[in-house]
Amino acid sequence: MNPTHPPATAAAPPRLQLTGITKRYPAVVANDGISLTVLPGEVHAVLGENGAGKSTLMKIIYGATKPDEGSMLFDGQPVAVKNPQEARALGIAMVFQHFSLFDTLTVAENVWLGLDKSQSLAEVTRRIAEKAAEYGLDIDPQRPVHTLSVGEMQRVEIIRALLTNPRLLILDEPTSVLTPQAVDKLFVVLRQLASEGCSILYISHKLHEIRELCTACTVVRGGKVTGVCDPSRESNASLSRLMIGAEPPALLHREARVGEVVLSTRGLSLPAGDAFGVPLVSIDLEVRAGEVVGIAGISGNGQKELLYALSGEDTRARAEMVQVAGREAGRMAPRQRRQLGLHFVPEERLGRGAVPTMGLAHNLLLTRTDAVGAGGWLRMAKLREQAQGIITRYSVKAGGADAPAKSLSGGNLQKFIVGREIEAGPKLLIVSQPTWGVDVGAAAQIRGEILKLRDAGCAVLVVSEELDELFEICDRLHVLAKGRLSPSVPRKEATVERIGEWMSGLWHAEVQQHLERQAQDRGGRHAQA
Repeated sequence: MNPTHPPATAAAPPRLQLTGITKRYPAVVANDGISLTVLPGEVHAVLGENGAGKSTLMKIIYGATKPDEGSMLFDGQPVAVKNPQEARALGIAMVFQHFSLFDTLTVAENVWLGLDKSQSLAEVTRRIAEKAAEYGLDIDPQRPVHTLSVGEMQRVEIIRALLTNPRLLILDEPTSVLTPQAVDKLFVVLRQLASEGCSILYISHKLHEIRELCTACTVVRGGKVTGVCDPSRESNASLSRLMIGAEPPALLHREARVGEVVLSTRGLSLPAGDAFGVPLVSIDLEVRAGEVVGIAGISGNGQKELLYALSGEDTRARAEMVQVAGREAGRMAPRQRRQLGLHFVPEERLGRGAVPTMGLAHNLLLTRTDAVGAGGWLRMAKLREQAQGIITRYSVKAGGADAPAKSLSGGNLQKFIVGREIEAGPKLLIVSQPTWGVDVGAAAQIRGEILKLRDAGCAVLVVSEELDELFEICDRLHVLAKGRLSPSVPRKEATVERIGEWMSGLWHAEVQQHLERQAQDRGGRHAQA
């Protein structure tokens, strides 16, 4: 259902009007003569595949990037926004896909830095708590940012933007790491803002969100505007055709043929690593060859801690608590676990998944050494060949094998990192947020590659806050809540309602009822005998 907005009067100019915006880079024309009009109180989607130029356009509006050509009107007045400070002064706020937060500062300190200094830190702290409670974006203002999950960092960015009382709010993939419940709450907030006259520019690859929330949509392909539509009158298939020129291929999901246990944890318990961390409590998990096991849950419920313990970044667990390919691995470092066939895709693309300033070819060396020759010499020709193979197979838009990781859009970097780990031929692949920020075509491709890997006998563990994704590719599902792992449920028996309840830690009563029914059934059979 679309929100009802007050009609713009004839005298009211558009909130934002772009004409002929062009931005060239050495390897690509990111924006090519783009024109865009956003009305007051309008929720306007900008839709396009990865690398279409959407984020570049938003950065130009926000003053973070300077255009080569074109003009911009804001509330009917010509403006040339030189930097984000000028944008905020005009009433423009932006939530970036890649966060701009200082790890060593608290949530409140990060937010305070982005506001005018007429407010004290104590006052900002109070306002954060009020906004968080009002909008259902649970966050502790006193927590250091380095203790937050990606989903919690997303909440900080959204709250920081809302505190500026914006007239134009730009959201770049705002729900990529939010749960369905959190998305529903965010949509309530955005509809309220729009009803009060705030204009919203909304970038998302989730077509159902655009159809539900947005009142207008501009489609960008290859840096050019290719169409404008009312998304409420479109289907997912028609929006997909507008965006990528075709519908994404249907996934082929064969029945799993499971083999031996490749990953298992037995009673994995770990105290929190810091004052704001989540302790893991008696985690029992098993992933077999030839199956995809998914873990759902609200961000900040122990996902980061579990992934650290499985990948080898946290080696505090007793050796026998984590087993990889039949070996006790709880104390093994990441390199030792890779030698056993474990490959890992972290949720943070830049910083953990890739070194921003290094080229794509050199970034292969983070997890692969097959291009390292005798004596440690790098075989650069082979390294570049491998990188180019990933770029080609996964349709990564990049300026070649030596392009710095930071030069790629978020979705294209995600495709490269996932491709890097899949192409390594793992026995066990652990993936966090596999399709975060990628377009529908790329998401379908990544999910298809994961299923191919499973069908080839690889054991796959997927941690995701995208329930649709988990239902689409997983054979079994768990839920992680407050550091505790639910029993697994076959995908065919899982429902959104059931998994949603389990996200609140409510599986205990259901499991107890199931055990009681089993006991009653056994008692009835004994009585009949």
